[in-house]
Amino acid sequence: MHDGHDGHNTFPVSSKVSEFEILELAVRELAIEKGIFSAEDHRRFAEWADGVGPHGGSKLVAKAWSDPAFKEKLLTKGTEACKEVGIDWLQPTGTGTPSDYTFFYVLENTPKVHNVIVCTLCSCYPRPVLGMSPDWYRTPAYRRRMVNRPREVLAEFGLHLPDDVEVRVHDSNQKSRFMVMPMRPDGTEGWSEQELAEIVTRDTMIGVALPDPKVRVPVPAGEVHQ
Repeated sequence: MHDGHDGHNTFPVSSKVSEFEILELAVRELAIEKGIFSAEDHRRFAEWADGVGPHGGSKLVAKAWSDPAFKEKLLTKGTEACKEVGIDWLQPTGTGTPSDYTFFYVLENTPKVHNVIVCTLCSCYPRPVLGMSPDWYRTPAYRRRMVNRPREVLAEFGLHLPDDVEVRVHDSNQKSRFMVMPMRPDGTEGWSEQELAEIVTRDTMIGVALPDPKVRVPVPAGEVHQ
């Protein structure tokens, strides 16, 4: 967001705004006006979200690749496994009862199954582990076409899968968030968790790319605390 607005007005100065951003901004303004949350609440959330990034997810995948016991826990009890890298998903969204929690599920890619995530209704996304969603993830074109023509969309990202690999598209919602665990690439035997985390990018955990041992993205060492 940009500076240059008064009170709780959070509309950006830039005139280049997508239809999704217009809707999101309008709903946000209405929520602030109705007292559902304050402008200060939104500011704190935005600062938190901007600072998260995909590092939590990268660390989860790297740890799972290195530790079979942790991998099993991550695949069966994702929200609990996240706590081991300092991420707590169990933050109530309403009364604080279990039905108000958002749960986190990790989808394992295999030689015969490739997973990809989308939110067809709006833009639900695993922000605590991947940070803010990319612009293209929120576009109506991605949301519609990934469900109807997943291989075509993946090819546009440069990901061409063999015909015998099944593509499974998972639709996020208010209560469930998903993340893809990509397959560990050959040639990474003996790598440390830190080195492995550097090849696990945001797009590999959405499912529109594969890890490349030759391309690394620096990941802060240590736990991720939210």
